[in-house]
Amino acid sequence: MNHVPTRRSYLKLSAAVAASVLALSGCAAGGGTPAAEETGPVTIRFTWWGGDGRQKATQKVIDAFQAENPNITVVGEYSDWNGYWDKLATQVAANDAPDIIQMDEKYVREYGDRGALLDLKKLNGLDTSGIDPDTLKSGEVDGQLVGLVTGVATFCIAANPAVLEKAGVALPDDTKWTWDDYQKLGEQVSDSGSGATGVGVQYGDQDLYIWARQHGDRLYDDEGKVVIKPETLTSFWKHTLELSTSGAGPKPSAIIENASASLNQTSIAKNEMGLAGVFSTQLTAYSGAAGQELKLLRLPGESTADERGAYYKPSMFWSVSSRTKHQKAAEKFLNYLTNSQTAGDIMLTERGIPANTRIREAISSKLNATDKAAIAFTDAIADEVRPAPPITPAGGSTITDILSRYTSDILFERTTPEKAAQPFIDELSSSLRK
Repeated sequence: MNHVPTRRSYLKLSAAVAASVLALSGCAAGGGTPAAEETGPVTIRFTWWGGDGRQKATQKVIDAFQAENPNITVVGEYSDWNGYWDKLATQVAANDAPDIIQMDEKYVREYGDRGALLDLKKLNGLDTSGIDPDTLKSGEVDGQLVGLVTGVATFCIAANPAVLEKAGVALPDDTKWTWDDYQKLGEQVSDSGSGATGVGVQYGDQDLYIWARQHGDRLYDDEGKVVIKPETLTSFWKHTLELSTSGAGPKPSAIIENASASLNQTSIAKNEMGLAGVFSTQLTAYSGAAGQELKLLRLPGESTADERGAYYKPSMFWSVSSRTKHQKAAEKFLNYLTNSQTAGDIMLTERGIPANTRIREAISSKLNATDKAAIAFTDAIADEVRPAPPITPAGGSTITDILSRYTSDILFERTTPEKAAQPFIDELSSSLRK
């Protein structure tokens, strides 16, 4: 699903990291000396985003950790995605950041570049041996490990079999289907009289990146420069517009509403849509909301693309505030989150297919059908995925707001794909911190 932060979110983030630079001046970037043992009772704060299922599971992990470490109290702070970054930005600006921070890839460099995150290599007791070295490096910024990857996921299509069956539409052959097939299938569902909409219309940065790579292009180069061609953007938006105007997808107002809806309120979760883009590890959550098992499919267009678009994305990271006064407690908690069998048994695939391969193997027998299906799908495309895109450059978190705004203007016919392409490139480029 799409999560679309507001422009205000980015402005607060900019203020936060700027304030952090002042607060951290005189300190080494990444902050602090190696963790020292602490003898007395310690309280650390832990913040994350997510739905009710994640909140309940995370609290169980906290409770289990505190039972094993009675001198450490972990205070949980959580919210949904749309409020999370506003709150975190304000906290960082006020030098009141939580000790442990659930971090997204789009913000790792934004915070890490400015010294707001601890270099986890300073935590000498942090065990990362169960994580593949290349996967571990996905959280590095200029050689500093500022994000510890929790798991991996891949963007794909979720099909609602009950909706398709009611519409009299068969599941597609996902090894061969194209974006034209995706649209035609959506039109069949929408026109079936079943009351459901055919397909979702996504416009997140992952959608744009995948479209660009399938069309022989890139969003950013390895140096973090915006390099996408105007014609690639134009074709992306024409496709988006055609999905809506053809009736395959929702009307513009419903597209915008669905993009910012909580997972449980999305059309496919409410059994009102046939197919939509999701991350593979959201299968259990979507299936639970829908009351039935959804099915994961490969992205359309992969078999005929200039280059396959699918890739393994770090689902999220654990970061530690460089201002924490309790590095050793933070280290113990990170070790527990990453390496504890108890934590693994509770979380399962809630934060992605575990990056720690030992935990991944250990929980396999405990997974439910949808968790197993998510892992099976991820494994099935292992020979097809391409390398992940370069880490989002500093300032690049604005892409969600910029892309949303331009897409909205196109959907509501306030501009055209052709007229929007170069201004989008210019605005995104100017938002990057040089």
